Amino acid sequence: MGRSTALVLSAALVAPMLGAALTTGSAAAAPNSAPNAAPRPTAAGRHDPAVGTPRLLGVRTVPKGLVVGGLSVGELSGIDRDPRTGEWYLLSDDSEEGPARWFTARFEVSGAGVGEIRFTGATALERTDGSTFPPFATPDPEVADPESIRVDPRDHSLYWTSEGKRVVPTDGSAPALIDPWIRQARPAGEFVRQFAGPADLAMHADEVGPRANATFEGMTLTTDGRRLVTSMEGPLYQDGPLPTVDHGALTRLTWYDKRTGRPFRQLAYPLDPIPVAPNPPTASADNGVSELLAVDRHHYLVLERSYASGVGNSIRLYEIDDRGASNVLRRKSLADGGYRPVRKRLVADFADFADAGLPHVDNLEGMAWGPRLPSGERTLVFVSDDNYNPSQVTQVVALAVR
Repeated sequence: MGRSTALVLSAALVAPMLGAALTTGSAAAAPNSAPNAAPRPTAAGRHDPAVGTPRLLGVRTVPKGLVVGGLSVGELSGIDRDPRTGEWYLLSDDSEEGPARWFTARFEVSGAGVGEIRFTGATALERTDGSTFPPFATPDPEVADPESIRVDPRDHSLYWTSEGKRVVPTDGSAPALIDPWIRQARPAGEFVRQFAGPADLAMHADEVGPRANATFEGMTLTTDGRRLVTSMEGPLYQDGPLPTVDHGALTRLTWYDKRTGRPFRQLAYPLDPIPVAPNPPTASADNGVSELLAVDRHHYLVLERSYASGVGNSIRLYEIDDRGASNVLRRKSLADGGYRPVRKRLVADFADFADAGLPHVDNLEGMAWGPRLPSGERTLVFVSDDNYNPSQVTQVVALAVR
């Protein structure tokens, strides 16, 4: 797709900027520029946290009905920033209102909050044969459900994930099964390659492997730029039941060699119980991993996103340490124990930002590093998926963290 005319979201169309005013402008810090050295060990074999307690900088809301380059802006599920150009990439997980696509945009993140969002283009992703993706509901064997996007600052190519497809009809007709994937694309959306997935993450018609819509919600490049890591939103069938308000679940993080495109490591991640019961208690609720972001050689940020009917979203940010965790890549099931999961530590509950200027938090699904502030803090930027629901909004939220 061609680049569209730049579109500015004026202050009249967006939520006001929040947070204390500080001086703007310092050189951007690349996500891959974080130090690779391990943090200092502390007493009893424990390690210092990699990030401190975040503070809210601000939030902006993208107006409904926005169209860029002929493509509708909405259902933004992934976000990343090219540190060399300062341009933001926002991936839509919609494939019904238009083809699978990402948008480019420019906006500042500073101590004063989130600046005006200026969409600069729209790019349709291409399939292996060069065509655009058809609607997800079609029986085509190559449809996409995009979720996460990362820019490789070395060559400007982009990596993106799709959750795959699992439709098993009850009338005995043939199931529709498409495995989740990582794909590499050129800046104009052309297909480059697809990574090899581990066998345990392949879709099946029987209850083994991934559940529908619970796969590659999150992905990150490691800080040395040599590997990619994916996060499963929810547990595999054989790893146990979905989380409830009474118990959590176990899901998997998978490391891939970027050069070969093959997996070589997989760790178990302990997912929290659903934090707030739905209203009424018999209504639907869930909790899952919606994004993953590398901090340094051993630490990653994990975004857990929960929704409870009649209540709304609960968003929590965790830090994990991969040291000492068992490689479960060859383990068929996590249900029986006998391994060590990653350690996790709560960094922030977004409900705690209500008094700081974020009274409502929507369905946050994307997370990326933004520029460094003059204070030395790094910025974390999140985007929400509005599901094209009139009662939901597309939020761009920024935090500062040491």
